[in-house]
Amino acid sequence: MSGLDTLPPLRTVIAAHGLAARKSLGQNFLLDLNLTARIARAAGDLTGADVLEVGPGPGGLTRGLLSEGARRVLAVEKDSRCIPALQEIAATCPGRLTIIEGDALEIDPLAHLTPPIKVVANLPYNVGTELLVRWLTPPQWPPFWQSLTLMFQREVAERIVARPGSKAYGRLAILAQWRVEARIVMQLPPGAFSPPPKVSSSVVHITALPQPRFPADPQVLQDVVARAFNQRRKMLRAALRGVAPDIEDRLIAAGIAPTDRAETVPLEKFCALARSLAKV
Repeated sequence: MSGLDTLPPLRTVIAAHGLAARKSLGQNFLLDLNLTARIARAAGDLTGADVLEVGPGPGGLTRGLLSEGARRVLAVEKDSRCIPALQEIAATCPGRLTIIEGDALEIDPLAHLTPPIKVVANLPYNVGTELLVRWLTPPQWPPFWQSLTLMFQREVAERIVARPGSKAYGRLAILAQWRVEARIVMQLPPGAFSPPPKVSSSVVHITALPQPRFPADPQVLQDVVARAFNQRRKMLRAALRGVAPDIEDRLIAAGIAPTDRAETVPLEKFCALARSLAKV
């Protein structure tokens, strides 16, 4: 029996440390250790990797990551109430779990982890999308991470993997699919969490590509996609008015009809438009 096997059930931990989930922190705790183990396994072989976990809460997924053989786990937790519970886990795995109390948006994981690095997290709902966008848009590519295995509200997960022509297709799909392979690997009902959220959740596994699928300047692509989808009901010649004086000609040259709407344009054509606009 490993030290992890001697730890009490998560409900006992939550009661002992007074860890009632806080809505202000986007907390919904996943208490079934069979499910947290499945999420850890969805990240692939962890035995040769360091893992960044954001928002571990009482440590259910943390236990799964350590049990699955992660070389080292960096757990970043904003809620000081959770730190003692995480320290109890650390005591069973000397040298393998580092706990930082703080905001994941302000912490440099490379100061604490050694590549290859995988990110595995049940992300707090209130910062999940912002963190994902940061991880997808670093100054340099490839990024510091090898893969991301992340839990989101199902609606967000569907936006990541959405295809042109669907209602979910938008800026997040473009940012993700330009540089990564992304697929939904698990679905979880509200009842799996405490307290149950009002929405279902999905786990998305994201693998970094060595280079983007199509050439484009990252900032130009992000800007044109943001403009296009900010007014997604408008034809692109109207949504992108002001980007370039000859925007209609540039749309046509990229294979896009000026009367098209953003939700119908595939990634490859957005990249072609970005290359054209980079020359403005």
